[in-house]
Amino acid sequence: MPKTPEEWLAITSPQQKTKGSLKLFLGYAPGVGKTYGMLSEAIRRHSRGEDVAVGVVETHGRKGIAELVPQLEIIPRKKMDYKGTVFEEMDVDAIIQRNPAVVLVDELAHTNIPGSKHRKRYEDVLEILEAKIDVLSTVNIQHIESIAPTVNAITGVIVRETVPDWVLQVADETVMVDLTPEALQNRMKRGDVYHKEKVDQALTNFFRRGNLIALRELALRQVAEQVDRSLSSYMDEKEIQGTWAVRERIAVCISSNPRAQYLLARAARMARRMDAELFAVHVDTGKNGTDTRDEKALAANLQFAESLGAKTVRLKGENVADAAARFTREKHITQMIFGRSAVEGFQKFLYMNAISRFLRDAPAVDVHIVTQEPD
Repeated sequence: MPKTPEEWLAITSPQQKTKGSLKLFLGYAPGVGKTYGMLSEAIRRHSRGEDVAVGVVETHGRKGIAELVPQLEIIPRKKMDYKGTVFEEMDVDAIIQRNPAVVLVDELAHTNIPGSKHRKRYEDVLEILEAKIDVLSTVNIQHIESIAPTVNAITGVIVRETVPDWVLQVADETVMVDLTPEALQNRMKRGDVYHKEKVDQALTNFFRRGNLIALRELALRQVAEQVDRSLSSYMDEKEIQGTWAVRERIAVCISSNPRAQYLLARAARMARRMDAELFAVHVDTGKNGTDTRDEKALAANLQFAESLGAKTVRLKGENVADAAARFTREKHITQMIFGRSAVEGFQKFLYMNAISRFLRDAPAVDVHIVTQEPD
């Protein structure tokens, strides 16, 4: 039975790894050097005595790649007839039978010919990993499922071959193969990426400088997010309770009060200025019962938070301070925002007591007290 995404992520975690490792070479556009980088690493590993083989590498007529491929053992591809035409696809069974220590699998997002063992090449890779064979592979940023619509909006190109985001999380290592847009355009002009007759059209369409700048930023952000997840996993594994402020993480504590939307807007502006991850947190203490109007107001606030790019979180706890402190510790929050209402008397005392309790129990974190309505 095929494994679920959650099962794949579990078995490739550092504590339980029993499968082959996956290393991805990520690029922001064709021609940046992903396949060349993958081949160069494979040749270095081979020279050190590792058993390395090529499952599939697409040269696309590029001389530099074509010169490197013969330096490694090539596992023959499987010939398949489809509608009267013979195609060649990677032979998963032959790779597993050969059982090299490392196999190269180019173009992770590739869709296999109908009748193949798996519909997508990334599914081939998952089977190879399960056979305890390490995989080196390549993928472009536009082929990541959640990013493809953004790429379409930027370039006008519909991306038809995609890889689910969770597959990227299976990777033990992701290397961004980078090149400035200007250098990539120069490669294009020299004919190093496409044949000369296609260059002018490519440079005025997908490979326009503005497109390349935007795609490069998307790729850099993708790698940054994966590094960020790796750091969080490491800190959890090592039980590091403090906060390493490599990237700012802002949390804002909200209620069903409509004025919380002003608080959220302030928090979103702060997050944008610092390029920070933003969380909107509601703590249900179970003390106020269930009120339909409050639930609708809270749902509206959470929806507003999502529209601002925040990740919404609903917690349960005996009190707001303890639950917020625990969340701050678990998610390595660097800045916490609380709203301040114009309360007097005993309500003011309770409010100040809650803030003091949070400061006592939370790890080192910057705390902002923001009035929940405009002046």
